Amino acid sequence: MMNFTKGETLRFNKPLGWTSFKLVWTVRNQLTRRLGVKKLKVGHAGTLDPLATGVMIVCTGKATKRIEELQGQTKEYVATLRLGATTPSYDLEHAVDATYPTAHITRRLVEEALERFTGAIEQVPPAYSACMVDGKRAYTLARKGKAVELKAKTLVIDEIELLDCSLDTPEPTLRVRVVCGKGTYIRALARDIGEALHSGAHLTALVRTRVGDVRLEDCLDPESFRDWLDGQEIATDEEDINVKSK
Repeated sequence: MMNFTKGETLRFNKPLGWTSFKLVWTVRNQLTRRLGVKKLKVGHAGTLDPLATGVMIVCTGKATKRIEELQGQTKEYVATLRLGATTPSYDLEHAVDATYPTAHITRRLVEEALERFTGAIEQVPPAYSACMVDGKRAYTLARKGKAVELKAKTLVIDEIELLDCSLDTPEPTLRVRVVCGKGTYIRALARDIGEALHSGAHLTALVRTRVGDVRLEDCLDPESFRDWLDGQEIATDEEDINVKSK
C-alpha cells in the first residue's frame, strides 16, 4: 500500500520538451486529485533540460527529505554530439553560431580526446544554466544578452564510452555513454570535447539512462501516470495530509 503523504519515491522517464517543473506539477496535480487534498509536498532529485529525456526521480511527502541524498548518486547518460558547429547554449535551444573544420578528425583522435575527460576534471558550467550569479540564475542573464562569467568547478566523470562515430557525413556526429557524478553538465562536456578536437561541438540529443540503481526501463511514463495511479492501493494519513506544498 502506498502512502504519498508519509513519502514515496517515484521514477519517471521525462518526455522530450517537458521541463522538470512540468513533470513535478503533473505528479502533484494527479496526486492531490486522487488524495482529495489541496497541498502535497513534491520535488525532484535532479533536473533535466527540456531537450533531454530519461530518468527523473520524484519524491513526495516526507520522502522529499531524501532529495539531496538522491541528487548525489551516480548518473549515466547517452549523448549525441554534432561536430563542427557550436551554439550559445551548447545544445539545440539556440541556432548554430559558428562552424569549424572537421576533416582532420579521426576515430583515433576522438578516442584520445575522450580519455582526457575521465576522472576529476575542471568544468565551466554553461551560461545558459541554473547557476546563481549575483542572486540571479545565469540563464536569465544570458537570455537578456548579458555577459555571464562562471567559475570552473571540479567534478568526476567515471566513464566515457564511444558508442558511435559517424565522421563521413555532412554533419559528423558522435554518440557517447557518460557515467558521472553530481554537477556534471553534459552540454558543457560537448563543448569541451569539440575544443579538444580542435573544432566545435554541441549536444543534439541526451538521454539520462540511470540514476543510482534506477534504470530507464524501471521508469513510468508521466503521461500514463493517472492510469497507473488508478491501479494502486493508496493509504491516507490524515496528520500528514496538509504538508506545505513545495
